[in-house]
Amino acid sequence: MHTYPQALPAVLAVSALLLTACGAAPGAGSGPSQGAGPDSAGASASATAGQAKESQAPTPRLVLTHDAGITVLDAKTLKPVEEVPLEGFNRLSPAGDGRHVLVATGDSFRVFDAGVWTEAHGDHGHSYAAAPRLTDRAFSASKAGHVVNHAGKTVLFNDGSGKVEVFDPAALTDALKAGLPETSTYTAPEAHHGVAIALEDGKLLVTLGNEEGRTGLALLSAPGNAGGQGRGELLRNEECPGVHGEAVAGHETVVVGCEDGMLVYRDGAFTKVASPDPYGRMGNQAGSHESPVILGDYKVDRDADLERPTRISLVNTDTGTLQLVDLGASYSFRSLGRGPGGEALVLGTDGALHVIDPTTGEETAAISVVGAWTEPDAWQDPRPTLFVQGSTAFITEPAASRIHAVDLKSGKIVNSTDLDHVPNELTGVTG
Repeated sequence: MHTYPQALPAVLAVSALLLTACGAAPGAGSGPSQGAGPDSAGASASATAGQAKESQAPTPRLVLTHDAGITVLDAKTLKPVEEVPLEGFNRLSPAGDGRHVLVATGDSFRVFDAGVWTEAHGDHGHSYAAAPRLTDRAFSASKAGHVVNHAGKTVLFNDGSGKVEVFDPAALTDALKAGLPETSTYTAPEAHHGVAIALEDGKLLVTLGNEEGRTGLALLSAPGNAGGQGRGELLRNEECPGVHGEAVAGHETVVVGCEDGMLVYRDGAFTKVASPDPYGRMGNQAGSHESPVILGDYKVDRDADLERPTRISLVNTDTGTLQLVDLGASYSFRSLGRGPGGEALVLGTDGALHVIDPTTGEETAAISVVGAWTEPDAWQDPRPTLFVQGSTAFITEPAASRIHAVDLKSGKIVNSTDLDHVPNELTGVTG
């Protein structure tokens, strides 16, 4: 194992690949319903939104939340681009088009324009940059929950109603001029904290459950293939108690976590990878198209108010095997990520970014990034958060109101900056 010292060169290289991990349970908040008019946040941003600056290359940006609203940073320089006020606890998810972010406010998924896009100009393409803004468009929701991007589709899940909405993110920009993109909808038989994943063949995976508990996954037909009456159930598996989260391994192997293992869907069939403990929960996962292995957390205390595990799980979806790796430090649900080659990344409470070979379980590096920290009792509270974009890992440090950029190829910190607010959630767009 190698431990890399901190370093601060002036230039940060960011590729256009975007990787992200699914979070934990959504929080409550307040926000407008679908079709709401412009607000003060959108108005303040629009004052500078027209000052578009043409760029010759994609302009990746980071988007983070804090008590006062949303901050947008230039991902290459970490310099602030815009501050947008927004009250309440808000969750962030990429919309899937490289430009927009969905802000879950509780009663809506609001569309946030990060102010970057690429469009044709003559016989060549240009990337343009403008001031970010919170648009006046929103998908109405009842307890806005998980957002999943896969197979060229974005899927929204409403925990309060069980409604699932699927749309093409490529159509988002044009649709926003008049409203929202066309969606196909499905409503689960009972409302629950769930998730849904669109597949390349148009089918849909959706969790099974109710307010009392969650049991597994169902595979639904593509729209219009159920006797012309929307989606019909093709297959189900109810051997996944407490189902939570989702991730994709390789091309299209989808997993969800259970309280006793992980449920795997591939090629029209479900399989179960069991935990070695009667209660071995893997509720948060991170996948990679470069690896058949899923990185997950691993908790064994059913009665704990907050368990701080030191072991992570590595589930090989090709072989159906599970490996547990002890990091010697705990972590949180915002600690999991994947590198550009499929490396398993875990941000530990020891302040190090642990780099793990997903196949062997060997820790290949521990990069010191932030000070030692303790996971807060409330899951909504800020804690160091990992977000990976291409070959760069971005890590927030709430205790110091800072953010750091780590080059995963060299294992060095290549940029750090102070923030005006204590950072909470973190995501990004590629431009």
